[in-house]
Amino acid sequence: MKTKPVLSLADVQAILSAAEKHAVQQQWPVTISVVDDGGHLLGLQRLDGAAPISAQISPAKARTAALGRRESRIYEETINQGRVSFLSAPGLEGMLEGGVPVIVDGQVVGAVGVSGVKSTEDVEVARAGIAALKL
Repeated sequence: MKTKPVLSLADVQAILSAAEKHAVQQQWPVTISVVDDGGHLLGLQRLDGAAPISAQISPAKARTAALGRRESRIYEETINQGRVSFLSAPGLEGMLEGGVPVIVDGQVVGAVGVSGVKSTEDVEVARAGIAALKL
């Protein structure tokens, strides 16, 4: 049987804390979500001023990145390049930039999704959170 790393509660808390710190420094009102490799929500933090819809979009972006094993922006780009049939992909709702997988030893162990500001800024917040793990 194979073994693999998994995100612990301490990891989730570290990701959320670092991502929140970065977002607050930039004055970006966002929602930050962390999911496991199956897309199951492990933690969510909605900062003051974040739009209510961001609490739906953020975990969807994270789930898409975890299940697809790639950044959610790849799906957005595929659709924008004309492959609109990809919108029917089962189980993927957050096909927007802002979901980033957490990769440990070449394996996706989860993902971080952020929603609330420009997509590139959402990614910046997600990466700041993941950086707290010092992978």
